Amino acid sequence: MSAASVIESQENKDLRAAVAALGARHGRGFDRAALWSEAAKLGYLGVNLPEQYGGGGGGMAELSIVLEELGAAGCPLLMMVVSPAICGTVIARFGTATQKRKWLPGLADGSLTMAFGITEPDAGSNSHRITTTARRDGDGWILTGRKVFISGVDIADATLIVGRTEDARTGSLKPCLFIVPRDAPGFQRSQIDMELQAAEKQFELVLDDVRLPADSLVGDEDAGLLQLFAGLNPERIMTAAFAIGMGRYALTRAVDYATTRQVWKLPIGGHQAVAHPLAQAHIELELARLMMQKAAALYDAGDDIGAGEAANMAKYAAAEACVKAVDQAVHTLGGNGLTREYGLASLITAARVARIAPVSREMILNYVSHQSLGLPRSY
Repeated sequence: MSAASVIESQENKDLRAAVAALGARHGRGFDRAALWSEAAKLGYLGVNLPEQYGGGGGGMAELSIVLEELGAAGCPLLMMVVSPAICGTVIARFGTATQKRKWLPGLADGSLTMAFGITEPDAGSNSHRITTTARRDGDGWILTGRKVFISGVDIADATLIVGRTEDARTGSLKPCLFIVPRDAPGFQRSQIDMELQAAEKQFELVLDDVRLPADSLVGDEDAGLLQLFAGLNPERIMTAAFAIGMGRYALTRAVDYATTRQVWKLPIGGHQAVAHPLAQAHIELELARLMMQKAAALYDAGDDIGAGEAANMAKYAAAEACVKAVDQAVHTLGGNGLTREYGLASLITAARVARIAPVSREMILNYVSHQSLGLPRSY
């Protein structure tokens, strides 16, 4: 890996500074729709999508910078993980010419949003146990199944649904991806009552014999698994960016407080018991960012296998660093860390999302133990 892949280009440094300025204008009490619209107008939402469809022609390196810096300003846009990163990437890489023309310009300029539906009530993180099925019906398809914890379906124009079709040669089920419009008959959603405070709501979906035209299938029916993982690697990279940004936001608030809060003769940040844990949190966030940059560089270079390992490691490292940074930030502020005035307590719940979604840290440890270390499987 060259030094250039871990030392940002001047163009990306400029992007980082510009997005940070945008985030500073909106801040913690941001309006999601207003920020989404402004970020779109500035070209940040589609920075990873092809230029011929209105995107910036960059990659996950650039898109992860956008989400990280918005998060560091206290105003992360969770749908960036889903709409341009997962759905935009999958359509750009595998979609038909018609699908690209229909969706990519809108995903790039923010006028269209797409959700992503993979998780199921009984399958959890095991994509091989997905029971949502798609069967041929004349020239089209019929989808039946359920999904859970699907973000932003209420604000999405369509949802990219992961289903399974029967292989005519083997009879076994294989994954396929379908674009399901929000108004498709039989496509039902119900909001999940979450303790988590977030601008984007979570939904359970029911697909009750949803009839779709032939061109709803994304890419090649026989390449579903490849297409699926082409979307999951960006998802992990962007989840890492989300976590790193959140951790940086919490750490900045704690450092500001520790620099100004004086109880005895000097600010509390002058005491090593306060300073050292904050320094450690900073180090761990920076290390997680390095792995995220490696994952983005590998993915953008077309190394899906290498990116898979690095993206999983980045997501794991960023989640752990984020949880520790938020916990230490709240602890630094003491009682003030639990007040609405300082806005850190809500991050305690939010930080754990990165440990749980889109895949638990235990499943990442399974991946690393099997794929990286060659250890035997227990399942």
